[in-house]
Amino acid sequence: MDISEVAKRTGVPSSTLRFYEKKGLISATSPSGARRRFSPDVIDQLALIALGQAGGLSLDEIQAMLSPDGTPHVDKQVLLAKAEEIDVTIKRLQAMSEGLRHAAHCPAPNHAQCPTFQRLLKAAAASRLKHSRSTTLNK
Repeated sequence: MDISEVAKRTGVPSSTLRFYEKKGLISATSPSGARRRFSPDVIDQLALIALGQAGGLSLDEIQAMLSPDGTPHVDKQVLLAKAEEIDVTIKRLQAMSEGLRHAAHCPAPNHAQCPTFQRLLKAAAASRLKHSRSTTLNK
């Protein structure tokens, strides 16, 4: 199937398909220089790429799990690490949601007098400091 048909069937723009091909995520069956043609398996490969991206994997991480023919070779350690990262993000977002709900319904005359709000401020400041330090150390 040609590149325009793949783009139409998957919703993935032709430019992205060319980028994925250049990156080695998918392979065209046509000779170099000819109009790009792909095997029908490319639909499943693109779905796998989309699934990986939805799970927060980078294209490099996804590529490392694909053989040249597009067959997946799942790296369970990478998936477990990503799942753990997602769990941490969920907990952080839940805490933020609860804090916002508390602030919206807090009976204190002002937020500066609310012990819960003060704890939230300190937690946010500590989180920002921790993130700032880890970003600086990783450079």
